[in-house]
Amino acid sequence: MERIGNKDNAKFHVKQEPKQQVVYGLRPVMEAIESGVQIDKILIQNGLSGNLVGELKAKIREAGLPFQYVPVEKLDKVTRNNHQGVVATVSPVEYQHFMDVVPLLFEQGKTPFILLLDHVTDVRNMGAIVRTAECAGVDAVVVPDHGSAQLNEDAIKTSSGALLRVPICREQNLKTVVNFAKQSGLQVVAATEKGSKNYLDVDFKQPTLLVMGSEETGISNEVMKLCDVRAKLPIRGEVQSLNVGVAAGIFMYEVLRQRS
Repeated sequence: MERIGNKDNAKFHVKQEPKQQVVYGLRPVMEAIESGVQIDKILIQNGLSGNLVGELKAKIREAGLPFQYVPVEKLDKVTRNNHQGVVATVSPVEYQHFMDVVPLLFEQGKTPFILLLDHVTDVRNMGAIVRTAECAGVDAVVVPDHGSAQLNEDAIKTSSGALLRVPICREQNLKTVVNFAKQSGLQVVAATEKGSKNYLDVDFKQPTLLVMGSEETGISNEVMKLCDVRAKLPIRGEVQSLNVGVAAGIFMYEVLRQRS
């Protein structure tokens, strides 16, 4: 918060950082889902029950939206209004569908370069990676709808607004994403310290889906098994892995180098 003025002034101008938009209440949240509002996450009070709650859960499942059961105290921190045990946070990011993006890229005559972030959970890492992706000419970024960093104002700020410029695909099943990519003619490259191929030896001139893993566990086994290439960065020090944001940047700029 920035305050302009001094003690002698009668008025102060207070400038606040924007807050994430929320929708609260059972019917308002259901109406938001039906209208196609870009919802980031839905918080439901522990033990909440009733016909309307059942209807809400059915709509959540049908729309494939992420939700979480939380104590009422957490809901009260989000809003002091009568939330009826349900609060939805509205994402400032307009999500795309991966299966729509890939064909469109080919139709535009592009050689798709898409980045898949397999459960990157740190907001700052997420923002920094997408910022680099925008600079490196990545066509789209794919994230899972559960277990990933929230694409909120902090992430947008860290990305310098790149999250609002690069198409973001939030998908339920990453295996489906990888399989569709392969069927569409993209090679799937896993960035992993366990890789057998040096990243400089990968042909990135062809359509590519580059997979980066989470900060703690790397790429999930189910996704790793589907990858065509496992590429690694050379490590000379005792620490055997790089921060995912740094590693992603190196890989993305190698793609840009080859394609330039």
